[in-house]
Amino acid sequence: METVLYEIGDLVYAAEDLFNDGGMPGVDDEDALLVPTGTRGVVVHFGHTELEPKQEIYLVRFENGPDGTLGNPIGVLPEELTQEVAVA
Repeated sequence: METVLYEIGDLVYAAEDLFNDGGMPGVDDEDALLVPTGTRGVVVHFGHTELEPKQEIYLVRFENGPDGTLGNPIGVLPEELTQEVAVA
């Protein structure tokens, strides 16, 4: 298995807009924007996808309001995350 890039508790940011791929419970719109680029979050769990055991996936709770409230966990691929504060 590959090296884990992020650990539980790591602060991360969305490196790109994250859209629902149809697997997000409670979100009817399959293409809904879940998290805009640059949104801050925290890694709450990590593992590997069932279909590709070498592919890492992270559960991240992103801030979803001005008060810093964390939303429900979202499954995110490593290339969709960064630890850089300013995202181009």
